Order: sequence, then structure tokens, then C-alpha cells
Amino acid sequence: MAEKPQLVNNSPEDIETDECMSTYTHIYSPDLLIDQVAFITGGGSGIGFRIAEILMRHGCDTVIASRNLEKLTEAAKKLSSTTGRRCLPFTMDVRQPETISAAVDETLKTFGRVDILINNAAGNFLCPATSLSFNAFKTVMEIDTMGTFNTSKVIYDKWFKDHGGSIVNISATLGYRGQALQVHAGSAKAANDAMTRHLAVEWGPSGVRVNTVAPGPISGTEGYRRLGGSLAESVGAFRSIPLQRAGNKTEMAHAVLFLASRAASYVTGAILVADGGAWLTSANDVERLLGIISSRSAKL
Repeated sequence: MAEKPQLVNNSPEDIETDECMSTYTHIYSPDLLIDQVAFITGGGSGIGFRIAEILMRHGCDTVIASRNLEKLTEAAKKLSSTTGRRCLPFTMDVRQPETISAAVDETLKTFGRVDILINNAAGNFLCPATSLSFNAFKTVMEIDTMGTFNTSKVIYDKWFKDHGGSIVNISATLGYRGQALQVHAGSAKAANDAMTRHLAVEWGPSGVRVNTVAPGPISGTEGYRRLGGSLAESVGAFRSIPLQRAGNKTEMAHAVLFLASRAASYVTGAILVADGGAWLTSANDVERLLGIISSRSAKL
């Protein structure tokens, strides 16, 4: 019997931690985003940090914005030191439009433009609907959905409506089938997917493209740790994914890079699912998910 051939791993470089990579192979021209400016919410860690790094490695300057100035400042130093591009850390809360407005004003004062908006700020955790407080559901909706709208509207009003631009929202596949323990996040991301299409229609005449990347399980992220990715990997759950592995942060950054750049100049209103085919084939294992919560509760 012939041996099964070894599959070639085509995934790009990545590291688990919130550090810049020591090596990087460009899949597009290093000048793809030369002298453009990207505004990234939640850019101090996880997927947002890697998005900032990859955009900067392609010539872009960035603003990374969230509530934690200490984390942002440290991240900005790492990003600028590695890429040679400018990265400014600004504190703001996506739930508070006045703080967004102040951060965008500072961005325009410093850089004189904004070309790309990445709506990456999000909040999530595992929780049964019966145990989910009204305030917890509201908070996730405010961060994920209202935060995406708030930031998009502020930047559109202040710059995009007169100059055009590209918006990329970071979503998830949670709402495609319905999943236990995720009614809050799944509802928020489903609303964001609809928002992507609505804004693409309304803002297209202003030269604004609006698209979404919907990641699957992505290693090296807080979501991966909180949502049981390590456990799923250890029990072989990823074998049901067509590509039979979790994704990495650089792969998500490459998807964003494509949609944000002129490589996708005629793409708008699109939802790019980047999950290795997981949502098509992976079991919606309600019993396992509820078991995770029961196990955690027993340890409290």
C-alpha cells in the first residue's frame, strides 16, 4: 500500500505571542500600501496586532486604538521598531463616539489622512443564554456592533465621504449555524455582516469599500484561549476542518491586507470567510460545549 503523501504546509510565518515576527515573506509588493494610513481598533494584541504589523510591512503607517494605553504604547514601540513605519497609540472606547472623534482628529492632525479602517475591537466569552445577564449581552452588542458602527461613521464623516477609503470589519462564523454559549457574540457578528452590506451600498458612491473577514479558530489569540481552542486541538476536533488545523494571525492579516488594498479595488459588501472550511464541516457539538461550562463551574 502506498504511503499517504505528506501535505505541504503553506501557512505563513506567525508566532503565538503579541510580538513582531523575526522573519516575514511578502506575498504582495512591500510597497502595496506605501504611505497610506490605517486606523485599527483593538490593535494592541492578537489579530489586531498582527494586522498592524503586516500592513506596516507593506508601507502603511498605523494608529492602534483601544482603552488600554499601556498595552498600546508597548505594542506601538514594537511595531515601529520592527517595520520602520510610524505607529501611534490612542486611547478610546468604541462605545463612546466622542472618544473616537478625538482619536480621529489626532490622527488627521498627525498624518493628514486615513485610508483604511479596521474594525477589530470585540468582546467574547462562553456563556449559556440562561446564565447570560442582560448587561453582558448589551455590553457585547455595544462593543462589537455599536463600536463598529460608531467608528465607521466617525471616520466616514470626518474623511471618507470626501476622499474615499476602505473599511474591513473583523467578524466570525458563529451565527452561520447557531452555536451553544455564543448567542451574544453570534448576534453581534451577524449584525455586523448585515452592516457591511448596508454600508457598502450607501457609501460606495463616495468611493468607500466595506468588506468583512470572518476568521475561524485562530491560534495565539485571546479568543482561541477563551473559547476552548486548545482543548479542541488536544482532542483532535480540528480533524473535521477540511484544512485540518487552526489558522494563524498572519493568515487573517493577509486576508485583511487583500481587502484593504487596491488588489481588491472592485470588491465591496463581501464577507470573506477565512476558517479553513470549518463552518462547512465541523460538528456543532452542543454537548461538548455545555460540558466545558459544567467543568469550569465545578472548579469555581
